[in-house]
Amino acid sequence: MSYRHSSFAPSPTTAMFLLLAAFWGTSFVAIEVGLHTVPALSFAALRYTVAGAIILAYAAYATDRWRPRSLREWFAVTVAGVFVIAVYHGALYLGELRVSGAVAAIVVSLTPILTTAFATGLLDDASVDLVEGMGLFLGFAGVAAVAAPGGGGTDLLGVALVFVGAVAFALGAVLARPLSTGLPIETLEAWAMLLGSAVLWVGAGARGESLSGVEWTAPAVASLVYLTLISGCVGFLMYFELLDRIGATELNLVGYLEPVVAAVAAWALLGQVVDAQAVVGFAAIFLGFALLKRETLSTVALDTADAVRSY
Repeated sequence: MSYRHSSFAPSPTTAMFLLLAAFWGTSFVAIEVGLHTVPALSFAALRYTVAGAIILAYAAYATDRWRPRSLREWFAVTVAGVFVIAVYHGALYLGELRVSGAVAAIVVSLTPILTTAFATGLLDDASVDLVEGMGLFLGFAGVAAVAAPGGGGTDLLGVALVFVGAVAFALGAVLARPLSTGLPIETLEAWAMLLGSAVLWVGAGARGESLSGVEWTAPAVASLVYLTLISGCVGFLMYFELLDRIGATELNLVGYLEPVVAAVAAWALLGQVVDAQAVVGFAAIFLGFALLKRETLSTVALDTADAVRSY
């Protein structure tokens, strides 16, 4: 049975997809837990210093290229490290000082819409038609609903910081497209994490953060271990494996399971409940994505139905 044509039928690919949604969805809540005692940028920097070192060791063992060689490869690492690791996670962690992990996950679910917008403007992708324009509008309207007074965001600056992170992630993904290299993905990921963590350490120093006085409570340690090993190392390796198996559009759907997972985890672990206005905002973001990718999603739905019938 083909992985590509049965990506949502009961299969190893389906299991991996659902696990990735679970790992990354719960990571928003894990960040919130760790931020109770650990300074934001230092927390993010420590996470990716350790994760980068682990994946670099894995790359040295499992691939024939443990480091970049050409300027093009180093530039690709720099784009990923600065935008996807440093700016995205720095803004996300700072934002989660002000908003819940569940709300942050809703705002981050705008990333596929932002990616489409940047690709259209920067890579000369096909122009956006009226329906797709409506999709872009709905996506931004959804974030506005979350950030509005009385919405689930409760703090405009917190939502704005998370939004900046989503912009950085989307921009990094688009800028990296023309930089395709022969560098193994494990090697690219490891060096991007290490470079991104170095930028985060600089930011932490600029904010006057220090780990010397941190009280490493059991929840803080558990949060760091989970984010580093599960959401970081395992999650990113699963992401790139799924990207190869099912493609970017189907994989983008994981971003719309993450807020659901984050909401359930926030309720189970922290007793938090996402309010109706935030749910409406999330629905608008998802509808916007569906309008932008309506043709591809229709094909995915037909392929999935055929795979389920033939399973």
